[in-house]
This record gives sequence, structure tokens and C-alpha cells, in this order.
Amino acid sequence: MQKGFNSDITVRGQKFHVQTEDWGARNPFLVSRIFCNGAVIKTVKTPYETALKAESIREEDAIKTALRRQHSDILDVLLAGKMP
Repeated sequence: MQKGFNSDITVRGQKFHVQTEDWGARNPFLVSRIFCNGAVIKTVKTPYETALKAESIREEDAIKTALRRQHSDILDVLLAGKMP
């Protein structure tokens, strides 16, 4: 299981907190949650097999890279003024 990522961003005056975490091999998903005013407004749940494609699901570096990519992609979409 990898450590997750947390980011606070402001888009057009609205504050968001984005949290992305690895749920581990027993529950193989990368999960991102977008919070606004303390409430979850969106959850993005990606299975390892989708996030890692042809890479080994047990390869920790691949999981870390996929986790970082998912978190970054969500931040980019929010900064563009959209909701993932």
C-alpha cells in the first residue's frame, strides 16, 4: 500500500481539498475524493487493473506512479474549471 496525496486548491474563489489514496492489494483500487466545505462532492475509484494496464499490480513503483497520475489529473481538471 502506498502513501496517498492531499492537495488544497482554490478555483474561481472556491476552495477544494483533493485526497488520493491506495486501498491496497486486498481492495485493489486507487481512490480520489474531492471535498468542498468539508463534504465529499465527488469520488473517483479506479481499479488497479485499469490504472496499471499491462504493468504488474504488485509493482510498488507502478502503483505509486498511477496514484500520482490520478491525483494530478484530477487537479488539472479542477483547475480547468471542470469536474472529473
